Amino acid sequence: MIDETHSTTRRSWVASANGHADFPIQNLPLGIFSVSGGPASGGVAIGDEIFDLAAALELGLFEGLAARAAEAASGGTLNPLFALGREPRVALRRRIGEILDADGRERARIEALRSRLLHRAADCRLELPGAIGDYTDFFAGIQHATNAGKLFRPDNPLLPNYKYLPIGYHGRASSIAVSGATLRRPNGQRKSSTEAVPSFAPSRSLDYELELGVWIGPGNELGRPIAIADAPNHVAGFCLLNDWSARDIQGWEAQPLGPFLGKSFLTTISPWVITPEALAPFRTAQASRPASDPAPLPYLFHAADQAEGAFDIDLEVLLLTPGLKAKGLPAQRLAITTRAISTGRLRNSSPTTAAAAATCVQAICSAPGRSPRPPRTGWEACSSYRPAADARWRSPRARRAASSRMVIPSSCARAAAGRGLPASALANATERSLRPSELSSAGHRHQSETRCL
Repeated sequence: MIDETHSTTRRSWVASANGHADFPIQNLPLGIFSVSGGPASGGVAIGDEIFDLAAALELGLFEGLAARAAEAASGGTLNPLFALGREPRVALRRRIGEILDADGRERARIEALRSRLLHRAADCRLELPGAIGDYTDFFAGIQHATNAGKLFRPDNPLLPNYKYLPIGYHGRASSIAVSGATLRRPNGQRKSSTEAVPSFAPSRSLDYELELGVWIGPGNELGRPIAIADAPNHVAGFCLLNDWSARDIQGWEAQPLGPFLGKSFLTTISPWVITPEALAPFRTAQASRPASDPAPLPYLFHAADQAEGAFDIDLEVLLLTPGLKAKGLPAQRLAITTRAISTGRLRNSSPTTAAAAATCVQAICSAPGRSPRPPRTGWEACSSYRPAADARWRSPRARRAASSRMVIPSSCARAAAGRGLPASALANATERSLRPSELSSAGHRHQSETRCL
């Protein structure tokens, strides 16, 4: 639903938010942060600042549903907020928009409280937004499924079931970390087509995957499916996700049960959760199917999902090598995708509570009440959303919807030749990897960067 929070003329009294490429007042993503070693608490990105929800609660700036949502989001994890569902989240977004509005009726009183309400993002430590208890990884795009299949089944890349049902596998939540975590190159068995027997050694084919993370909100009872028509009510937000992969280890171990150690060593996600409401202007129809393809079975089909179950967003992957960096040259684009990204066909009959989902695809993760994982540092290594650069905030007919960037040096990652990148992220992340030889001299400067050993 489009409302006053999407107004392209709305500006904030937080000056850095106006014209901000990532965090204008129309975005208002949620996250968890801490300041100077203090306790973790919930906040909202606005320009170059973070709006402190706990402080705003103490100052009496919320009431009703918005107060309930703010209280749920003010602790060390967003799980309680995710579990509340859509209406409290919408009320919170509207109230925060009013509080930060440059033309708001309460501006003078609220702006006088600036020192208590706002923290410089550069001074904050960003953490995982939620405690993730479960994680499912899906093939969400036929191009990705076909290209990935070519790596392992060149003669039969796309299996027949793909065009009939969502294809995914049960992942692991224990090694999901916020963007900026140190990545250690995994050891494992590798066997190329030219080798007679496998060997055990570090991966030679460390890869990245640009993906869309889907945070799941209100759950369902075990064995009670969520209908496609009701699926939007269970989505709490979106993030950028990089599902790091060791392709040589994966290729050898994946038959017959699928990925194991080649996909379990690290997955990094952005710390900011973009709400479904912030993305409302970018909804679009599902991509049309070729006439020769089968129609979805009735339980996977709903008219509303077909009409607006995808997002019209732009995603890109940039490569920054040590050589480019040393010469002061910009990162080079590896790929860009401008096709609509589907959020439909997520069907789950296992129990979920306030949750997280990761997709390459798409993925569903449940996050029961438990402590979040250790925090990571760094603002520049974190995800952000880029609607301000999008003309759609000024015109509903504009093409460009959002931009996601990932910067990864070639010392740690490679793009498989001819491989399409999975649809993924509504944010802007920078993840830099270092060679082992660089780590000893990197010092504090690289603490917020994803490092590869």
